[in-house]
Amino acid sequence: MPDNVVATYGMTETFGGIFYNGIALDGVETKIVDTEILVRGPMLMRAFRDETTPFTADGWLPTGDSGYFEDEKLVVNGRIGEMIISGGENIWPNLLEQSMSQHPLVSAVAVKGVADDEWGERVVSWVVPKDLGNPPTLNDIRDHVAQTLPKFYCPKELNIVQSLPMTSLGKIDKKALTA
Repeated sequence: MPDNVVATYGMTETFGGIFYNGIALDGVETKIVDTEILVRGPMLMRAFRDETTPFTADGWLPTGDSGYFEDEKLVVNGRIGEMIISGGENIWPNLLEQSMSQHPLVSAVAVKGVADDEWGERVVSWVVPKDLGNPPTLNDIRDHVAQTLPKFYCPKELNIVQSLPMTSLGKIDKKALTA
């Protein structure tokens, strides 16, 4: 990542960023339980509008994100619910999307797991090419991904699209993607 880019981790429940380049703000407590990131501190919301609370009895907020600490810095794998399990291997869509987005013919990308009788789930990708008249092929993408990630990350299917569906918050709407 370029030196002038700061990787920020946070969520609505924390009222913004709480980690910057993997380092927590003062007052933020963090622990990892079964790969899930839990946070605690004064920056957390008190409850949802309906007065329910997502907190554990001792005040920890389970984030739904998977991560670990490396050299005392938080590394986020991605959303636990988005992890793809294909042939017994854990595949984090965000890592694959980052790799695929570096391909010179790719403008935007989304990846998700789709049920598969043989593999449990298969990795399916949707790519918006920089030039619709010259899109990458599945083999182009697989060769590119294999340079930076284990081969089991390589998508089994490639869908070329003009655009990706977006939510009202400006995020890719993966539920709207169909194989």
